[in-house]
Amino acid sequence: MSHTTKASRHVSGMRNARYGEILLISPGEDGHLKAAVYNTFGLNDCPPEQWNALDPRALAEQFQVPMVFLNGPRFWTIDEVTTFQWGDPTMFDGLEARWVAELRIPPEIDPTGATAKKFYVDSTVKRDTEYVLSSGKPVHELIAPGDRTYVLQAYSHTVDDSQTMDTLATLGRRLRLPQGWRYRVHTPENDLLVRTVAGDAHVVQDELENTYMLLAH
Repeated sequence: MSHTTKASRHVSGMRNARYGEILLISPGEDGHLKAAVYNTFGLNDCPPEQWNALDPRALAEQFQVPMVFLNGPRFWTIDEVTTFQWGDPTMFDGLEARWVAELRIPPEIDPTGATAKKFYVDSTVKRDTEYVLSSGKPVHELIAPGDRTYVLQAYSHTVDDSQTMDTLATLGRRLRLPQGWRYRVHTPENDLLVRTVAGDAHVVQDELENTYMLLAH
């Protein structure tokens, strides 16, 4: 689980690129769970035969953690990223992924999904990134009470593998949003920058496990 600081790295052409995430879950110092997040992006496109062959229990034993969660396949809805911290590639039963972040799992979230509340709950991710959503392309957002705006960073095939970039235009009709929340699609005239603040990203997921990041004002 190497957390390596290197020179910043910029990647473009990301929109609709496929990837997967492997989360190694363990107790944190504060008594709550945390997850080391490993991402395949930039190493491979999360090939179905390799991804589907991963065994979370075997990986948990191999990496000596209580639990492993496979998050994906996923598809970026951003266009560019600058990353300021990442780790060296690690092999997960033949699939390469690199450490990119640490997720603090709120106590109300059950990572097994066995008991409920998991969606529309703000979680903190320790990472240092700047996302760019290019002007002239659709941006998909959740607007929470207090005008907190969460920008869609990736859609998921974990729950519904029929989701595509095109179906996101009408995603709001499918979501069972909490009271006071709404879904919005708009096309910005200027590039939209979504930056972590002091090394923290605040994210939520909807019930299809699409992931949104809080836009700092």
